Amino acid sequence: MKKRHLIPRIELANITKQYPGCLANDNVSLTLMPGEIHALLGENGAGKSTLVKTIYGVVAPDSGDIIWDGKAVEIKSPSIARDLGIGMVFQHFSLFETLTVSQNIELCLSKKQLIAIGDLAKKITELSKEYGLDVNPNRYVHSLSIGERQRVEIMRCLVQSVKLLILDEPTSVLTPQEVSGLFEVLRTLAKEGCSILFISHKLHEVTEICQQATILRGGKVVDTCEPSKETPASIAKMMVGDLAEQDAGYSKKVGTHTVFEAKSLTLPAKHPFGTSLKNINFDLKAGEILGIAGVAGNGQDELMAIISGEDDRNVNNTLTFLSQSIGNLSAGRRRKLGMTYVPEERLGRGAVPDMSLTENTLLTHSEGFVKNGLVQWQSLKNYANTLISHYKIKCHGEFSEAKSLSGGNLQKFIMGREIGQNPKVLICAHPTWGVDVGAALAIHQALLELRDQGAAILLVSEDIDELFLLADRMGAVCDGYLSPVIKTEDATIDQIGQWMAGTFIDTSSQHPEEAIA
Repeated sequence: MKKRHLIPRIELANITKQYPGCLANDNVSLTLMPGEIHALLGENGAGKSTLVKTIYGVVAPDSGDIIWDGKAVEIKSPSIARDLGIGMVFQHFSLFETLTVSQNIELCLSKKQLIAIGDLAKKITELSKEYGLDVNPNRYVHSLSIGERQRVEIMRCLVQSVKLLILDEPTSVLTPQEVSGLFEVLRTLAKEGCSILFISHKLHEVTEICQQATILRGGKVVDTCEPSKETPASIAKMMVGDLAEQDAGYSKKVGTHTVFEAKSLTLPAKHPFGTSLKNINFDLKAGEILGIAGVAGNGQDELMAIISGEDDRNVNNTLTFLSQSIGNLSAGRRRKLGMTYVPEERLGRGAVPDMSLTENTLLTHSEGFVKNGLVQWQSLKNYANTLISHYKIKCHGEFSEAKSLSGGNLQKFIMGREIGQNPKVLICAHPTWGVDVGAALAIHQALLELRDQGAAILLVSEDIDELFLLADRMGAVCDGYLSPVIKTEDATIDQIGQWMAGTFIDTSSQHPEEAIA
């Protein structure tokens, strides 16, 4: 029998990268073999992003060596990385919003690759069907949801013949059935010799699919392991130490009185690629978390926009908040009644990138910090520092710009800012998307504490495990319809997964079953 090729696909030797005030990578070494699925783990800010950007040619290391297929190389740009056979899906997307999916993918391909592919749109459609990614090559990126944009990023790598595929949180927008399908694809690619560097905060996925794992903390390699021989709990402890007591077994609660209600909410899509809402019915009770699952692009964005008031179309007599019809009220007036909102997009919607944390606090916290038309800056700074301290936000203080924070730390800040208003209703979208174990634990605990104080929480997430962990009742959306809403204790992952695929929809009448209160 012929011996397997033993030359590593890529070796990183003592990679070091220093930023002002931060040693992002401190003598990091890592070896990845052909056909190996290797996890790169660590909290936000541990150095993972800097390391993979070094491999992909976005960041130049201060020192250290990169050895590719046995030869030392300098990867000075992403185009050089792609020529070598390296593909990467970033957590924060790099797509042009005014171009189509096909045009975006074309931009990263060389002339030689384009000639080999031929009809690119046809190739995208074929791969989309094969992998179940539902990517339309003719849609404009600005019309896509966050989840759909991530699928485009995955597709952009699949159309290339990659030897090393770097995936950053690739399953965060997929149903359990789609995750299973993606894993089959990754295993097939690995059998064909493609190496995969897999970054995920879903540790049960790491134990399922990865052969090796390298764990970073504070820019250093602190541990390595074989995930199949570990548990999610033991890996979490390697990542964040004793902080990672598993947040399992949270008690479920039964809500008291109805705080918010949607009745026969039907709304046409605002743009051609949006999703119309169809006869949505549900109620939200004080002291409970209502979870809504769904694959991106099935109406979640439209539902949250109309509830929060971001979509300012008049839907009077369909939305009720504390027995008051709010369908004709602005987002600001709804906030004054006690409704707060954590959107899925942190930078741009949740926070203004170039503003400081203090200034971003003022955006939704004007009550109490403005007197006689003047901003009470000292009080505002003190409060921003209180949020930083309470939620253990890693930053350089209240003057830090929002864009300077890691994803997890910015999410903790936005969550803390909204919870700090003691809302009667909190609408929360994908609260731990791309967030590390420690930050996710802090966010989960904050949501549960808010619930236990009597708030009603609408939690929209594509992470079924998170919904089962936190939600007291749950349902799913598909094609703008809402499934029955049932107690989480009575639901199964398979059932919710099927609902996410639309099995509850009555196609004969085009109306879903009545929502169960």
